[in-house]
Amino acid sequence: MERLTGLDASFLYLETDTQLLHVCAMLILDPATDGTEFEYGAFKAELGRRLPLIPAMTRRVHFVPFNLDHPVWVADSAFDLDYHVRRLALPSGAGDKGLAELAADIAGRPLDRSRPLWEMWVIEGLPNGKVAVLSKYHHAIVDGITGTNMMMHLCDMEPGVTYDPPAPETLAAEPEPSDIQLAGSALLGLPGKLGMVGMVPKTLGILGGLVQRRRGSGNRGMPLPFTAPRTPFNRAITPHRSIAFVQTELSDIKEIKTAFGVKVNDVVLAVVGGALRRYLERHDELPETSLLASVPVSTHETSRHDAGTNKVSTIFARLYTDLEDPVERVLAIAADNRGAKEEHDLIGADFLQDWAKYAPPNTFQLAARAYSSFKLAEHHPVVHNLVVSNVPGPNFPMYFLGVRVASMYPFGPVFHGAGLTATVISNNGHLDFGFIACRELVPDVDAITDAVPEVITELLKVAREKA
Repeated sequence: MERLTGLDASFLYLETDTQLLHVCAMLILDPATDGTEFEYGAFKAELGRRLPLIPAMTRRVHFVPFNLDHPVWVADSAFDLDYHVRRLALPSGAGDKGLAELAADIAGRPLDRSRPLWEMWVIEGLPNGKVAVLSKYHHAIVDGITGTNMMMHLCDMEPGVTYDPPAPETLAAEPEPSDIQLAGSALLGLPGKLGMVGMVPKTLGILGGLVQRRRGSGNRGMPLPFTAPRTPFNRAITPHRSIAFVQTELSDIKEIKTAFGVKVNDVVLAVVGGALRRYLERHDELPETSLLASVPVSTHETSRHDAGTNKVSTIFARLYTDLEDPVERVLAIAADNRGAKEEHDLIGADFLQDWAKYAPPNTFQLAARAYSSFKLAEHHPVVHNLVVSNVPGPNFPMYFLGVRVASMYPFGPVFHGAGLTATVISNNGHLDFGFIACRELVPDVDAITDAVPEVITELLKVAREKA
């Protein structure tokens, strides 16, 4: 038995019927690369052999009576691999658009909380014998880094590897805790919740330090939340999703990075900003001020906490969609990000985790439901326009359960008031973009991905002229 951290549990508390807080990853597998054929039974059997390497995939959440404390993870004594792995076939001629529609339908369905919080959908029938595998994991069990690490347990560096699990140890089955035990443990831990009082002066001290820094340097630093302009996708969301994806060359991004003396993440944000500028211009909805993105930042290497899955903070970043010149946009984003990094370090890697530790479950859940039911996101200033996440991936060929990975497209959750998320991952010389949105707010999300290569080509042209 293991108790969820406050940050991991918060993704359960904030979930509603419309705000689904799982993350998805779609791998496109290409068996023909190595002259093999895909066999579903062998694929599924290999997954079953590797599950002991990933305990999170065989345990379920157990809530504490009356939500007196954060829930705990317990081993699922009735684990059923057949429930978690599903098989579908893409209709003939459906193509990428049909695959995106099917993925969006799967992404728009909640996970069953009475079982381990993941599903894997194997989608056959893609052109040239390719196979798509769409995985869904609740954010309570993965973040960008742990999700990538989890995938590494299911991958190898050569095709057709079969995992030979060691003989299982003879251990007594873990008894499931009783409600009385959980309630008693929660009551004993209540005095520890008083530590929240100490967070108040700490927070005030951080705010004072930020103000002093900005006065001393004249740097604007991170933009403030609640200062974003409103766009069509900054409203309350439904459970329906739209998805689009596109693969680009990492070498192009690096060439742009080198030409302008910026970082890969600066270029990624500039590409997303440029694509959104084109999209909003076409819809005659481009705001006069810049869109504001929330950018997750991994704290796995800097956090002082050992427990928990999610070790993440966030920075806010202007995408400079108000600038027409793409080079000005890249340079402005890079300058902002240097200041934002300094302020993020001042705030500290564990600030979000420290506050989440004291999150009262019932209050969080009631607030989330009220916020959703009354569509409050439409009645206050926009916190941020969208989430943009850049996740490092493998820089070498990978074989997922024995089959070559041609591309991988990540899709994070969308939120009330920010019904669009862009997630990017590097993959063996490629940079794969995944966009997911509330379907009613962004029904034509593929128009954004269509613009991504256009923006990269435009930046690349200027970069080569500069050289």
